[in-house]
Amino acid sequence: MPWTKQEKATTTADVVSDADEGVAETEAETKAAAETKGAAESQEKTSKAYTPKKGKATPKRNDQERKHGVRRSAYSAPKTPGEARKQRKELKASMSKEEYKAMKQRQRDEANRERRRANERMMAGDEDYMMDRDKGPEKRFVRDWVDSHRYLLNFFLPMAVFVIAIMIFGMSNPNVANLATLVMMVVFLIMLAEGLWLGRRVNREVNERFPDNPHGKFSLGMYAFTRATMIRRLRTPAPQKQVGDSV
Repeated sequence: MPWTKQEKATTTADVVSDADEGVAETEAETKAAAETKGAAESQEKTSKAYTPKKGKATPKRNDQERKHGVRRSAYSAPKTPGEARKQRKELKASMSKEEYKAMKQRQRDEANRERRRANERMMAGDEDYMMDRDKGPEKRFVRDWVDSHRYLLNFFLPMAVFVIAIMIFGMSNPNVANLATLVMMVVFLIMLAEGLWLGRRVNREVNERFPDNPHGKFSLGMYAFTRATMIRRLRTPAPQKQVGDSV
């Protein structure tokens, strides 16, 4: 019948239309997903947490350990000198001659760098790198107090060298040598008196500044005396105060 054909045609057109709409929706969803993925990847690459690919394989642990001279087996600290020698022999046997030399050179270079760094920090006044005799606020105060003043004791070492030179080269003229020695003895007595005065003055200043001072009077006095007798540029730790600065 005519209306039956018309209904079938309408049904067929609706199916085709629905199929087209489904395909369009699928394409739109695919395109939207692609855009979302691209935006996410772009955001990931621009974020701080993004880590680019290495471009090469991660080196093997054994190769790295051999390169840096690290033991490839479980390490335990030697308890005796014999065990230490045995471990060194085993380590040397596990490497070629060139690798062992390179490892020892790296160790020496690292030790030298650490030594220079420790010396620089010590000279800068960092107590973590100082010897026990130089640690503590009281010792720091004594150093600053001595470094901010001038004393006759500052010339102790040059004058001692001068006296030795006169005693050696003055043998041809004993009278000159004896006179120079007498003068130097007088100067040394003056220096000794100045050292005693310096020790008493430093102890008084420290006790006023630090009532709970744990150091003895002789210890602080000798510390100040020995620092004052050193040439300024040879003092360790290096002076942190200039002459005339307040402490």
